[in-house]
Amino acid sequence: MKKLNYKILALGSLVLFTAGYSCKKILNSTPAGALAGSTLANKSGVDGLLIGAYSLLDGYYSGQPYTNYGSGISNWTYGGVGADDAYKGSTTNDQAPDLPAIEQHAGIALNNSYLESKWQVNYAGIQRANNVIQEVPLVTDGSEAGAVGLQSIAEARFLRGVFHFEVAKIWRNVPYVDETVTYANGNYNVPNPGPIWDKIEADFTAAMANLPKTQGMAGRANYYAAEAFLAKAYLYDHKYAQAIPLLTDCINNGVTASGAKYALEPFNNNFNAATKNGPESVFAAQMSVNDGSNGQNDDAGDVLNFPGGGTYTSCCGFNVPSYHLANAYQVDANGLPMFVIDPATGYPTYDDVPLPNDHGVPSTASYTPTNVAVDSRLDWTVGRRGIPYLDWGLCGGEPWTRGDLVPYTPKKNVFYEAAAATTTDNYGTWATNQGSANNYNIIRFADVILWRAECEVQTGALSAAEADVNLVRTRAADPTGWVHTYVDNSKPQGGYTNTPAANYHVGLYNGQFAANGAVWALGAVMCERQLEFGMEGQRFFDLQRQDAVTGGPLGAGYMGGVLNTYYKSDTRIANPVLSTAKFTVGRDELYPIPQQEIQAENGQLKQNPNY
Repeated sequence: MKKLNYKILALGSLVLFTAGYSCKKILNSTPAGALAGSTLANKSGVDGLLIGAYSLLDGYYSGQPYTNYGSGISNWTYGGVGADDAYKGSTTNDQAPDLPAIEQHAGIALNNSYLESKWQVNYAGIQRANNVIQEVPLVTDGSEAGAVGLQSIAEARFLRGVFHFEVAKIWRNVPYVDETVTYANGNYNVPNPGPIWDKIEADFTAAMANLPKTQGMAGRANYYAAEAFLAKAYLYDHKYAQAIPLLTDCINNGVTASGAKYALEPFNNNFNAATKNGPESVFAAQMSVNDGSNGQNDDAGDVLNFPGGGTYTSCCGFNVPSYHLANAYQVDANGLPMFVIDPATGYPTYDDVPLPNDHGVPSTASYTPTNVAVDSRLDWTVGRRGIPYLDWGLCGGEPWTRGDLVPYTPKKNVFYEAAAATTTDNYGTWATNQGSANNYNIIRFADVILWRAECEVQTGALSAAEADVNLVRTRAADPTGWVHTYVDNSKPQGGYTNTPAANYHVGLYNGQFAANGAVWALGAVMCERQLEFGMEGQRFFDLQRQDAVTGGPLGAGYMGGVLNTYYKSDTRIANPVLSTAKFTVGRDELYPIPQQEIQAENGQLKQNPNY
């Protein structure tokens, strides 16, 4: 948006004026139309404001307070490190105390800088969306009349819904800020009495009414993006029956903003800058590089998340896949996940059998990857020693990591080495090639399919849910989309053979959902989501919405049980961060609201329970 049309950046000083404020200071601002008057009261001005709102989808703006690592749209901190997908990585004290506390849960301070930056960026985005809605009625030259103005407002309401969704996932009890909240109205101290799903749903419903089904730019919201987000809001609001027809329409009729029919494409296309905005991308945060923005349009939130052992980047070894995540990709003789019901709790869980790896094997020693059967998505999600690491060469495994010495490295956010010149830039002066043009898919088509499966379980349609899970598994079972060996290991950019790089085996379910019942079936859907979306910052929120604390179906304490079991079992490395981790049931299902924001709101904003 910053990425969509750079000619609009001439309006930057006006578009970006809200960026550097706390929540109260963002709201305690004169509306853009009143500030700019006739300067923005035309189509170009409205477009500039709208692009300014889109630009914050990546979770970053120049000069924002605190850290972009905590505000990035991928939510690798809260959704991955805060759950059982990933370790913080790097050295024990790196990014301490704020990031280790998110991994531990036991000691998250109320002034955690990661959480503060996430709050501020999203409320800045909300304010920018409101600026558009306030501005359109001020345009008197006819350029925003009729359907044109309605579409501008629809896009703004869509974006307002997205930004509110981001804060609602993390804090749940958050202020809802619409265009009537202004300095002039004197109502900018906004309370947070409870969840705001109904208001988020209203924004997406309104957006659907006036968004076109195709757009002239790939990154713009269309009708089906709003429909998918509305269904997602219903899912988090536990309105499963209301979500199903929306999801079904997306599956049967949905198209991207560019007009391509939604489809499951080769898995790794979703994580390759050369194939972004493909048929699986329902809505994505657009990232770009080498565009004259000095790195402000790349994926600044993920610049730490590269191998840290002297590979093609200079830094930093964060967001390291966990043993637990890697283990989850092992399969049984039928190619199905090693998934069980815990007899002590009755809850679904993995049979957490260790996957052989290179922990403790020196870099100078030979190493042959295990022949244990695994799901094919493992080696697009996790870097393992001896397996092709995109076109960088065979992954070095543990020697490629940093600090805590884990045998796995992140992969989905990583660029292709041969494309570094066109798909990366340097972040600051220290992170060579770590500003990436890889989009982050906020919703991809596999999400839509598995959300429908989740809703079908909740409404008793277990066989239909199984069929939807099998749609996603069929893609994973296709050998053409697997990681293959190099033609020549010494020339990794010289092409690939037809030989799979590991023993991949992906089977389909055949009646197990109906035979084993709803709790088992829901566990299978959640298992599939971890395999499909591992390292995409979704795991914490998938667990959260199943817990009764948020109205979920699996009872109070479900999420805490999963994560505390993970902390106790994951003793394979000497990790001082995890050794003191503890998930407190009734508190840690949500993150604490930043104390700075509570103080700024003059008593209107209340802290989440038990913080």
